[in-house]
Amino acid sequence: MKHEADRLANLSIAAVERETRLSKDTLRAWEKRYGFPTPERDANGERCYPVEQVERLHLMRRLLDQGLRPGRLARLSLAELTRLAQRPATHAALHAGLEEETLAALLDTLKRDPAGLQGAMQHQLARAGLERFVTQLVAPLTARVGAGWEDGTLDIFDEHFYTETTLRILRQAIGALPPGAQARVLLTTLPGESHGLGLVMAEALLALDGATCIALGTQTPPSSIVRAARIHAADVVALSFSAAYPRRQIGPALQQLRQLLPPAVALWAGGASAADVAAIEGVVLLPTLDDGRRALAAGRFPKLPS
Repeated sequence: MKHEADRLANLSIAAVERETRLSKDTLRAWEKRYGFPTPERDANGERCYPVEQVERLHLMRRLLDQGLRPGRLARLSLAELTRLAQRPATHAALHAGLEEETLAALLDTLKRDPAGLQGAMQHQLARAGLERFVTQLVAPLTARVGAGWEDGTLDIFDEHFYTETTLRILRQAIGALPPGAQARVLLTTLPGESHGLGLVMAEALLALDGATCIALGTQTPPSSIVRAARIHAADVVALSFSAAYPRRQIGPALQQLRQLLPPAVALWAGGASAADVAAIEGVVLLPTLDDGRRALAAGRFPKLPS
């Protein structure tokens, strides 16, 4: 029989869902299909999970988002999962980014069979997992669609159709994620910035990393952002600036919003135009999606003096 301390250290299935972002249904299905996890039972007969199994599940979730299959991962020990998670170069070689032909095929589908685009992209999402779908498909494909519009090979309606299709897929995927348990991040854009795809891409990755995301959509007035941050108890306000947003306006807009927000609320600015902004006290500049994820992991929520 286990010691009382060991029993108390076990986590309920609800706690494991919060910790790992794996749904209760997924945990039960893996238990039946793969023989892992192997929960114990508490005094009421409810599933409870030892800490070591929760650590394995947490690593499995990370690796699943990178495209590995649960059947393979369920057979690995904690040490083996840890080594696999710490070997990005080997992992990248075994699970390389989506091939050039895939991106070309999706562009061709957009031009020749737009009705089939959503199904084709959902298929790639199912194959790659949400993390790789965002970073290795949506990011480069969005750049190519923008370039196609600029050089005339795509019409503006093609770009709009692609954007709305991708937004719909991403929002559905985000909605299926368990609630986050880390920082509360409010995401929006300022008036004049109507491009919201980058914002939703960032939301997907931050949600995967455990953030509680509050999405306001685009073009929210600064005064409304401040009220929303207060009502939703946001730790961070994250703004997106696309390449189309006038660069000369970004610095003054961020300074104004920084002055309006409470000192305890961090302000992040991301997107293509964020790389060109001069440093602003109390503002974290995040030109790439990975920068945002690193800021979340590092707890970059700078507090201004009250």
